[in-house]
Amino acid sequence: MPWGWLEGLLGHACPGCGGRLDQPLLCASCRQGLRAERHGEMVYLGLYGRVGGLVRALKYGRRFGLAPLLAGPLAEGVREAGWALHGVTAVPTLLSRLLLRGYNPPELLAQEVARLLGLPYRRALRRVRYAPSQPSRGRARHKLPGDLFAPALRVEGPWLLLDDVLTSGATFLRAKEALLRAGASRVYGAFVAVRNPGALGPYP
Repeated sequence: MPWGWLEGLLGHACPGCGGRLDQPLLCASCRQGLRAERHGEMVYLGLYGRVGGLVRALKYGRRFGLAPLLAGPLAEGVREAGWALHGVTAVPTLLSRLLLRGYNPPELLAQEVARLLGLPYRRALRRVRYAPSQPSRGRARHKLPGDLFAPALRVEGPWLLLDDVLTSGATFLRAKEALLRAGASRVYGAFVAVRNPGALGPYP
């Protein structure tokens, strides 16, 4: 029995468009529409209004199989950018959240991107402080503590830092600062979705 038909029978809609699944996890049309966009030193798959359903399915729907599907176009976008990376890491979550959920979505994505690029994946950062999730912080989202993240090991050279969503850019900035303290010479970013295009910053 084809997996797309079985998921449809069970009531699973495509997380990308909400339509009928004709392939496992993601319909053919949404698969074909996955293309990385580049803005300066960041690559992403689209604005949250278009690809947010994919983030929610991976993050809350436990559709782990989406990670390789999303990582493919992200890795291709990184290749096209030509960044000479030494490794890939992910924005970490709190240990309590990791134990509750059982996985960290950005890490699933980062591991797949690293594999496709033939680069090492390392847990280079650790999260040491709690902060409310970005969508709930309003204007306070830019006031995240500077020590939200800390280096977990030493690295060198340029690194790719991956998160599922870029909201205000504050979380990514704090993680980037920690990765630079860990020894990275330069930090590039990759995301599935961007909530606020202004967080991408001016194009260099």
